[in-house]
Amino acid sequence: MEDDRRLLANIVNSQIDLHGIYGGVVPELASRKHLEDIYPVVEQALRQAGLTLDQVDGLAITQGPGLIGSLLVGLSFAKALSLVKKIPYVGVDHMAGHLVSVFLGENKPAFPYIALIASGGHSSIFYVTDYLHYRLVGRTRDDAAGEAFDKVAKLLDLPYPGGPVISELSRNGDPAAISFPRSWLEPDSLDFSFSGIKTSVANYVKQNQQSSPGGAGKKRSARETADICASFQEAVVEVLATKTIKAARSFQVQNVVLAGGVAANPRLREVFRQQGDRQGFNVFMPPQQFCTDNAAMIALAGYHLFRQQAVTTLDMDVYSRSPLTEGA
Repeated sequence: MEDDRRLLANIVNSQIDLHGIYGGVVPELASRKHLEDIYPVVEQALRQAGLTLDQVDGLAITQGPGLIGSLLVGLSFAKALSLVKKIPYVGVDHMAGHLVSVFLGENKPAFPYIALIASGGHSSIFYVTDYLHYRLVGRTRDDAAGEAFDKVAKLLDLPYPGGPVISELSRNGDPAAISFPRSWLEPDSLDFSFSGIKTSVANYVKQNQQSSPGGAGKKRSARETADICASFQEAVVEVLATKTIKAARSFQVQNVVLAGGVAANPRLREVFRQQGDRQGFNVFMPPQQFCTDNAAMIALAGYHLFRQQAVTTLDMDVYSRSPLTEGA
């Protein structure tokens, strides 16, 4: 029964420290680290759940989108387990995992709902009618929201990943200090574009970097950096929230879901709640630990695929781009 579902374990192995010194993910290093860590992580999850592999009825594996090398490590591991232990497996689209991640929390929406996935690689709006059916209705035309956070952080000489550090610095900044542009695109468009605000931040930083008599650039104060972060964040958050609520109104649904790594941003969560309350929409969000990439959401999506008997064969392959985001 669906009410009997329980999350028994959720182990997250982060590579932030590994890639942070490079200012972004290095694909080859990511693949090698996946290869090193995947077996210990699986063992740890089984111990935490109090299970053995002989008690596992099915495996769910991320098929894509993502870095091909890292995805192949996971898929190859799942295929090996499937062959040795005779356990069936399904391939799960990473985006589908985010779209159902809200059901890992206590506050669950009814179908249908509008969902925004905001992450490092995606800013997409979906119309979701059940656990397995989603329609793309808006997407980014250039930079994703999380990507814009990372690029602006790099412009400001802040550490990677940019989202958490910009969010933290924004607490001490004035979101109205700088009027960065909001890209609304065409009047009826539900798409996003964040390349313009990234360029605007770059131009602002360059124009306000005054030269000293010795020719060295003037160092920004902590307050100036905080104001840039807060003003940039406010512009991105306003567009994400406004367009998502607009989509809900367009599709005449009352429930709105926020998911993806950027959904952990406190200001984005706050503005979603405010706009939802003000305009009469019910807003749902996964707990913060289920916003960033995690195995629990893939397991949940895989569970519903198994219920449809969607078992894959050994010739299954990974993909770098999600078919769910290929057309709106």
